[in-house]
Amino acid sequence: MTHLHFDCFSGISGDMVLGALVDAGLPLKGLVRGLASVRAGEYVLRSKRVSRGGLHATKVEVVIRDGFRSPLSLHAIHRTIRSSRLPAPVKDRSREVFERLARAEGIAHRVAPTQVKFHEVGVVDSLVDVVGSVLGCHLLGIERVTASPVNLGSGTIDSAHGLLPVPGPAVAALARSVPVFSAGPTRELTTPTGIAILSTLAQAYGPLPLMRPRTIGYGAGTADLDGWPNVLRVFLGEPFLTSGSLSSGESDAVVQVETNLDDLNPQVYDTVMDRLFVAGALDVTLTPVIMKQGRPGVLLAALAPRQKVEAVVGVMMRETTTLGVRLHEVGRLVLPRHMETVRTRSGVVRVKVARTGAQGVKAAPEYRDCKKIAEQTGRPVREIMEEAMLAFAKARGRTRHSSLVTRHP
Repeated sequence: MTHLHFDCFSGISGDMVLGALVDAGLPLKGLVRGLASVRAGEYVLRSKRVSRGGLHATKVEVVIRDGFRSPLSLHAIHRTIRSSRLPAPVKDRSREVFERLARAEGIAHRVAPTQVKFHEVGVVDSLVDVVGSVLGCHLLGIERVTASPVNLGSGTIDSAHGLLPVPGPAVAALARSVPVFSAGPTRELTTPTGIAILSTLAQAYGPLPLMRPRTIGYGAGTADLDGWPNVLRVFLGEPFLTSGSLSSGESDAVVQVETNLDDLNPQVYDTVMDRLFVAGALDVTLTPVIMKQGRPGVLLAALAPRQKVEAVVGVMMRETTTLGVRLHEVGRLVLPRHMETVRTRSGVVRVKVARTGAQGVKAAPEYRDCKKIAEQTGRPVREIMEEAMLAFAKARGRTRHSSLVTRHP
């Protein structure tokens, strides 16, 4: 799997995306050939090496010789893309980017997306930037795209309607589902086209994930800012997988939510843990710690997917005496797993099964199923768990016991 990660520490624009992809190994001639079937007026695509704040980068420019005679509607742009000889996935993604742009411009100008008009000269740039970026990812064989939070810039920008705050209305509308921040020089760092491309392609946002980069590309922005590297950086490579038993593992990123407690009744912890799991936590732990002034305390920690962090934090805030929590994004490697069902003489038990590569298998009976049977029969939980693993081994035609393992997040 080829993985592309956008590092948007200085924002993102369409030409920065093209420059970064070319810098990372996308052949400019191949890009030009692919774009030839798109009727986007007469233009020349040029690439040159530049320096931005001490970083060497590639600047891709669209030199327009003859643009469109009138503004284009979203329908006209769809028709232009649809009539090209681009691969179907490139057409679909490119149209999706323009739909996002039209919706954002519609919000900014209080009109329906179908009424938005793309400027006759600027639309050439937009077509090349959008279709070129999507086509570039296709030509590079990219299957997964992630991105860092996006720097929008700050200050104000000049527009046809006077001074506007950064981000402008269109960028603000497109940033609704994207993690963003403001840093660096007081100017606009992210354009509508750039964030529309990113929000269409990116499957997840966060810090640089576990991966093995093959190449690193730098795409230059138009502005050469004093003391600021105005570039978009991309990492192109494969997901990081360790050798041996984890060769079939999958990497992802989760958030660790934690807090120190020294004044909570220990009887409450059981309920807190249960409610954290209900809120979406993948794992919850309690660790004894020594706090300031030698006071004994407990470190309460929960792992959660990004989309469940707010709910998990809410439980910690409501159900404990804490006044605040710490958030850490962490990477993890997990084995693909699935559930199988076995029948014991006392009842049905689910067994979690994970493959460790080659013929290796790890299996663990679902504790809640075993506990329920133990309560119903009066037998020890240990016996139910052993019986479940014997049934699992028998069902798989094994002559030896599968290893009992604890649940890992």
